[in-house]
Amino acid sequence: MRVRDLLAPGAPRLRLLAAEEELDRQVSGVMTTDLHDPGRYLHGGELVLTGMLWRGGPADSERFVRTIAAGGAVALAAGEAEVGPVPEDLVEACRRHRMPLLAVPDDIAFGTVTEFIGRQVSADRAADLAALVDRHRLLVSAAGGGGLDAVLDLLGGDLDLDCWVLTPTGAVIAGPADRLTAEDRDQLVRAHLAAQRQRRRPPHRARLAGGAYSLLPAAASAEHEAPLVDWVLAVAGDVTEWTTKRQQLAENLARLVAAERHRRDEGRRLRRRLADELLALLRRDADPAEISRTLYASSAMAARYESHEPKSPAQDASWLVLSAEGTGLPEGTVRAVLEEALGGTSDRALVAGAGNGAVVVLPALDSPVPADTLRELLAPLEAGLGSEGRITLGVSAPASEAGGLRGALEEARHARRIAAARVGRVCVAGPEELASHVLLLAAVPDEVRRAFRSRLLDKVIAYDIEHQADLVRTLEAFLRSDGSWTRCAGQLHVHVNTLRYRIGRIEELTGRDLSRLEDRVDFYLALELA
Repeated sequence: MRVRDLLAPGAPRLRLLAAEEELDRQVSGVMTTDLHDPGRYLHGGELVLTGMLWRGGPADSERFVRTIAAGGAVALAAGEAEVGPVPEDLVEACRRHRMPLLAVPDDIAFGTVTEFIGRQVSADRAADLAALVDRHRLLVSAAGGGGLDAVLDLLGGDLDLDCWVLTPTGAVIAGPADRLTAEDRDQLVRAHLAAQRQRRRPPHRARLAGGAYSLLPAAASAEHEAPLVDWVLAVAGDVTEWTTKRQQLAENLARLVAAERHRRDEGRRLRRRLADELLALLRRDADPAEISRTLYASSAMAARYESHEPKSPAQDASWLVLSAEGTGLPEGTVRAVLEEALGGTSDRALVAGAGNGAVVVLPALDSPVPADTLRELLAPLEAGLGSEGRITLGVSAPASEAGGLRGALEEARHARRIAAARVGRVCVAGPEELASHVLLLAAVPDEVRRAFRSRLLDKVIAYDIEHQADLVRTLEAFLRSDGSWTRCAGQLHVHVNTLRYRIGRIEELTGRDLSRLEDRVDFYLALELA
């Protein structure tokens, strides 16, 4: 802002007393002082606010004005609340040093002047930075340059404005990662995904322990059109309370982030073609040498970004295969979600697929992805899936060589069927479960599963509902205790006789005998299906 803006309509009611010809000076901040010699605290560009308590006589006015002029002050505002009207000797000193002098009436608080200047300076900086961000956005779009971190650093340094670019799973693409905890990131992306699912108009707002945040989507390329794959621009503060210029800054920044996201998507096109080629080779059980060549091409492409020599397939000790499927989601969503979640900075994951499914091949040593880790990684997406949306994934055991990838693919698909049989929006199963009874359950048709469960449990469930008898929980505890009456009674905090009565009632209702191993197994499987 300029000094003359302090005299414009809407500004505090200040009176100009000297140096009208210097009103075009730029004001960068405010310093409030009554020190006799404040020069050492000035950095240049400040408007000095003073109550004139330093003045004992006319000579003090000359010394004070000379000091602040040498320190780079651009104007002086003198308050009349403490010592009365501005003395003529101060006016004359300001004229001699060409220092604009403004009188602050006794009914105008210094805080009002400071707040007005702060708003104006911040708005002007925001406008300048908005133009800079807009130019940078055009540069990124036209030339394919990066620079998100540099732009966010600039905003943080010049406007004290913290911003982050996050993936839908809460990973940090750009911004000061150390100033936002993993828990905070999780809450922010969940709030954003829930708002997107409810089709609320951005910016979305979230409140954490550290304060308010505004969330703006940075849309992915039009081929996805799904919030689950949008980047999120998280801005500290409530954008809706900002000035118009500052809001334009946030909007331009979101466009810049979207442009960078589009640039990254474009850069992945070749990698996607390699992934699709690899999946086609695996499906037709191609010669391992062909598979190895595709894997080497993938490694060479990743090496360009990581600045190291590409590995031969033999150097990658093992490979993992993931099989994924989405329900109730736009086509291509699952593939894009896994690219963001598993790509990282090295981008070594090959993500293939079409429609609602995807297959991922990635080096096991570089990116170990056990089922629990993958489930935790994708958990924030639950907020954006809705009641009908699901993502199910299966993870293979490591394949020791390229020729073993075909078997790993089949293993991952079997594991995914196990995941699909579970309840939940994001379900993951690993290779360790393929030797379990759950693999057999996953292969059983739904109607057979329902019928089996119904024959064994329906009467027990109905009895519980009618009599509040807690028989199903008792049955679960009895099986977990391996049929031990004492351990089971202790877990349920009931007398052994009470437990015997409940088990007897279950046997009467079902016609089964819980002392027989076969009947215990049947009940266990029925409870698993439930």
